[in-house]
Amino acid sequence: MPSLYQAPAPKDARIIHSSGQSFEQLRQECLRKGTLFEDPDFPANSSSLFPSEEPESPVVWKRPGEIVKHPEFILGWATRTDICQGKLGDCWLAAAIASLTLNEKALARVVPQDQNFGSGYAGIFHFRLWQYNEWVDVVIDDRLPTTSDRLIYLHSAYRNEFWGALLEKAYAKLNGSYEALYWGNTIEAMVDFTGGVPETFTNEEAPENFYEILEKALKRGSLVGCITNARKTAESKARDPFGHIKGHCYTVTGIDQVNFRGQKTELIRVRDPWGRAKWYGPWSDSSSEWHSVDLAEQTRLCHPALDKGEFWMAFADFKAHFVKVEICNLTPDALEEDALRKWEVTVHQGSWVLGSTAGGCRKFLDTFWTNPQIKLSLTEKDEGQEECTFLVALMQKDRRKHKRFGADQLKIGYSIYQCPSKDAHLSKDFFRKHAPQARSKFFLNLREVSDRFKLPPGEYILIPSTSKPNQEADFCLRIFSKKKAIT
Repeated sequence: MPSLYQAPAPKDARIIHSSGQSFEQLRQECLRKGTLFEDPDFPANSSSLFPSEEPESPVVWKRPGEIVKHPEFILGWATRTDICQGKLGDCWLAAAIASLTLNEKALARVVPQDQNFGSGYAGIFHFRLWQYNEWVDVVIDDRLPTTSDRLIYLHSAYRNEFWGALLEKAYAKLNGSYEALYWGNTIEAMVDFTGGVPETFTNEEAPENFYEILEKALKRGSLVGCITNARKTAESKARDPFGHIKGHCYTVTGIDQVNFRGQKTELIRVRDPWGRAKWYGPWSDSSSEWHSVDLAEQTRLCHPALDKGEFWMAFADFKAHFVKVEICNLTPDALEEDALRKWEVTVHQGSWVLGSTAGGCRKFLDTFWTNPQIKLSLTEKDEGQEECTFLVALMQKDRRKHKRFGADQLKIGYSIYQCPSKDAHLSKDFFRKHAPQARSKFFLNLREVSDRFKLPPGEYILIPSTSKPNQEADFCLRIFSKKKAIT
């Protein structure tokens, strides 16, 4: 699968364990001592679970070998059906992991395959995750939260398979606790699994060629998730008459066309991370539409052999029942384009500091000019065009990790202004007189806000900001363009 832009190679993943030792050093140390690893950075107690409250039922931390007789890290090979959400509101993470299994190369980067419970087992595992433009190596022990000898959180459909549960634990450690994983957006975890480029579509405003966009995304190995609607919080996780769970994250696992009564019909395949939800509309498992489809076609589409929680539906019904689609591209090439091209990524790490660089959005003119000002040089036009295409992704750092201290996601966004000269630092007066050439569509309380733009060649200033002044946070700004864009 082509990918002309990738985050730094995970083999260079930074060691973040407090000991300063690598996974292999820690494992060898345990083997020499004849002990099983116990991670002091993420202890097997309530501080790693729900630090803000006591769990509803007693939790016993157990290693896989204490739960089943013959544990396996990966049973056969990793598939989306290995991922079943447990008693934690992290369907967004489960959906992202299921999507990750559809891209073997991406999965192998995140989940080192040479781990097992056989020779060399020392109760220690590791995973590689992307964080703010670098890969980090997350080491964990294999003590998992259980009740009545059952995993409480993410688990496999096979009781003796544990790679998914261990990956969830590594992600919980990276974010401070299991509680920190409650509620989120699938695209956040998808980016952390790939270092890729996020794009979000609402089905209501999707372009006319949306089916082709999704088809191309899946062929290129992009990770794709979708979300059902819940008009009120009280509706969340209730089932609608068609079997869908409201306000729930699903994984898009396939897209295809079927010959139905002499016409091509567009279908899309979706999976529920609970492994239980069904679809009762047209093209559901037992619907009459399949009776008019050639048996060879049914076999090609794995009907009726799909696993629980996975189903086909007409693309028109998909657009009606799912409100949002999140795509994480492993290359920032526009999904509308057929040709891949070489992209460059430039990165700026910065901060909004109280009383200094936390100026808020443009509505606050007296302080807006104090925000970080990042110079952007666009030099290369698109082929046959008068403008340059580039993509801007602004990410706020560590808000999930600091949630226990009251750090909610801030509303973030950015504006882009034409620069009067190469060396200019734009003053307050400039913003009184000039409108931005481009900006993020909205200020959103998401971890990352990204948009695609076309502007004429020239010098620009990009201003990332929070929606209100005096809101402190660190940020990572990525700009994807044909040539290095930050000067």
